[in-house]
Amino acid sequence: MKILVTGANGQLGREVVHQFNQNYEVIGYGKDELDISNLDRVSFILKKDCPDVIIHSAAYTAVDECETQGIKAIEINGLGAANVARAARKIGARMFYISTDYVFNGEKEIPYLENDKTNPLSMYGLSKLVGELMVQTILPNSTIIRTSWLYGHDGKNFVKTMIHFARENKKVRVVNDQVGSPTYTADLVEIINVLLEKPNGIYHVSNTGTCSWYQFAKRIYKEAGSDPELVTPCTTEEYGALAKRPKFSVMDHGGLKSKKVPLPRKWEVALQAFMKREFFK
Repeated sequence: MKILVTGANGQLGREVVHQFNQNYEVIGYGKDELDISNLDRVSFILKKDCPDVIIHSAAYTAVDECETQGIKAIEINGLGAANVARAARKIGARMFYISTDYVFNGEKEIPYLENDKTNPLSMYGLSKLVGELMVQTILPNSTIIRTSWLYGHDGKNFVKTMIHFARENKKVRVVNDQVGSPTYTADLVEIINVLLEKPNGIYHVSNTGTCSWYQFAKRIYKEAGSDPELVTPCTTEEYGALAKRPKFSVMDHGGLKSKKVPLPRKWEVALQAFMKREFFK
């Protein structure tokens, strides 16, 4: 099986390439090599490489920036995904589109099902939803994977920032009224690997269990050997981020369960594994 990865230099793309290289022929393209907003370029690359599967992890993920760069967000996350889907359709490839829990508004009090109504609060969430809809419309041979609070070993993310602060014994204030499920890229990629052999559809993939960002940060400080009491809670309003975030974006794993896919491990265990690999890589 030949697999092409977009966004191969990002934290998820790098993990896909790292794991899939062990069993498949993998071709990875970073944003400098493959501009997904350019349909001609995308079509040329896909026709040349002719992959069986495309893992589309390229995205504009700066949530707050998307609020002021709305056109760019739609061009990359929406129209870019559509370009990949069109090119994939021409060569008969299957496509995996990586989406987000931010397609939901967070007003639900129980975990979101795959078929629950979407209603994003932010431009980032909207742009990813546009991508979902375009991919599903253009390419029936596609799978949508919604994930949440993603962190990995490459690039910037919440966990690496908190580890840096913990090492400096720095006091931090972290939002305590947004609840979700942290997801380790290594665990997400393991599930993608399993889903290669499963039917198309929408799947929710995150580490199991829930926490607030504040609880997450306290656990990171603890695992880093720092004092968790250095982390204090604040509200979303007090923090004052530009983009609105869902207050509750926990996702149900019904899709994985229905296809008998083993669920990812608990987020606390995944965090420990991440930090062990991060410290000794």
